[in-house]
Amino acid sequence: MVFATIAMTMIPAMTESSLKPMIEQFAADVESIERKYETPFSKMGEDRLRKFFQDERSLLSRQNFGALNRDGQVDYLLFDSYLRHRMRQMEIADKQFDEIRQFVPFAETITNLEDNRILGKALDAEKAAQIVNELKKSVDETKSNIETRMRTETFKRTTANRASMAVSRLRSALETWFKFYDGYVPTFGWWVSAPFKSADEALAGYARFLRETVAKIPPGNDNFIVGDPIGREALLEELKFEMIPYTPEELVQIANKEFAWCQSEMIKASREMGCGDDWKRALEIVKEDHVDAGQQTELVRRLAEEAIKFVEDRDLVTIPELAKETWRMEMMSPQMQLVNPFFLGGDTIMVSYPTDAMSQDQKMMSMRANNVHFSRATVFHELIPGHNLQQFMNARYAQYRRIFSTPFWTEGWALYWEMLMWDLGFPKSPQNRVGMLFWRMHRCARIIFSLGFHLETMTPDQCIELLVDKVGHERSSAEAEVRRSLSGAYPPLYQCAYMLGALQFRSLHHEFVDSKKMTDKQFHDRILQSGNMPVAMIRALFGDGKLSKDFDAAWRFYDLAAQNGPKSK
Repeated sequence: MVFATIAMTMIPAMTESSLKPMIEQFAADVESIERKYETPFSKMGEDRLRKFFQDERSLLSRQNFGALNRDGQVDYLLFDSYLRHRMRQMEIADKQFDEIRQFVPFAETITNLEDNRILGKALDAEKAAQIVNELKKSVDETKSNIETRMRTETFKRTTANRASMAVSRLRSALETWFKFYDGYVPTFGWWVSAPFKSADEALAGYARFLRETVAKIPPGNDNFIVGDPIGREALLEELKFEMIPYTPEELVQIANKEFAWCQSEMIKASREMGCGDDWKRALEIVKEDHVDAGQQTELVRRLAEEAIKFVEDRDLVTIPELAKETWRMEMMSPQMQLVNPFFLGGDTIMVSYPTDAMSQDQKMMSMRANNVHFSRATVFHELIPGHNLQQFMNARYAQYRRIFSTPFWTEGWALYWEMLMWDLGFPKSPQNRVGMLFWRMHRCARIIFSLGFHLETMTPDQCIELLVDKVGHERSSAEAEVRRSLSGAYPPLYQCAYMLGALQFRSLHHEFVDSKKMTDKQFHDRILQSGNMPVAMIRALFGDGKLSKDFDAAWRFYDLAAQNGPKSK
């Protein structure tokens, strides 16, 4: 793999950023504004935020960039990128709402009621009753119009589902408005209670109609996967913000190359296990090596201690004693395991394993999916030196940079440690290697299926089949993974961030540690103490090349022209 370099004579020392107070005040101010103007789809709220972002960017532009120290210049670039991205996100959100406006022509009626409440304007209960009564009629008319159009038109499932969710959010806003006045304004209930009840029922029925009849989602199936692809233009915007100078198609190429390397290593481990080239058979053997019910928590504790010792014996990163002492463990509920079939981590590791409420098939799939060798990689990914150590250090260093947080730093760091510990010989057996390789293949597949979905070249069902066929997931785990990825709870590039962020950190390690500019511990400690930000900006922070206001993150951290993927050590 070929790595770009920055001319350097020494690693600049950490300095206090002169923009820290400005960023801290902004973070507090934007939180206040968003808390005040919380009405969904409110033009008033959008206009206020847009003006605030424009004013902040104007204020930032008046800073003397050349007079700032290195940390200050990096913060300038991070802050400017953040503000531009927030404004661009608002444009994209407006476009997405325009696509469903035909389904919710009554939205402004509800947002006006709630906005006036937020502003504390005087309420005329009789007039409010008339408005809510007309709202109910508008909902009914809209539903009737859509029913008529369905005889000759076909609506996209994703658009209809987005509209259904919008109606549910508007219904919640109307309920908030009603409850605020009900019982407080003496005449309010007398005038508004009956119209509100009718409007509320109409909105609930309309949301259900859009979901079940227009989007054709089976009634009562809350786990049905639909998602909402954002398209190539929005993906490019997200990649630009994350400072990833590759197209979605190039990222799929990277994923396929990394996957090919993983598969080659899988075959080597499979042969050592006596399974020949049939690595899926070797994977099945590994899945059967799980602890009995009730014993997973002890396994997690033992694996956590093993990883900490491995890292400390090699002096790779500073691990404060309190970080080792204060991590906690909880069990994942059966319902949560529908979207999180594996561990989740941070200050608390959430352990997925069967409970008595699960069916026999669910129990076995949960045990197989969280076997000893899979867990050996996920425990340190979630705890130390992964997410737990990240969060511990984030709470103590550069907290003001939290607004610049990116999954490429968060998830990339944890997977990078999987790569580094592989290189340093952490897997002791071919079964261990199969367990670690499964996760690397999984992260490659995440890039392929998440980008495929948002480019509208893959359906949710095809995403599930990819995980089952190419990676070897249990079907229930694959369904949960896709459900989690496409539900809208995560940003569109989140699933790409694991592998791509790890490759960025790997490239930085080559540039700064392999070159002897820093030791492993200096490198890892400095990253953790600098705060969460796009990895390209860590590279800018570490370098001594001149930075400018028009900094362009053109760092091609991965050589697509190379014939092979990473080299195993």
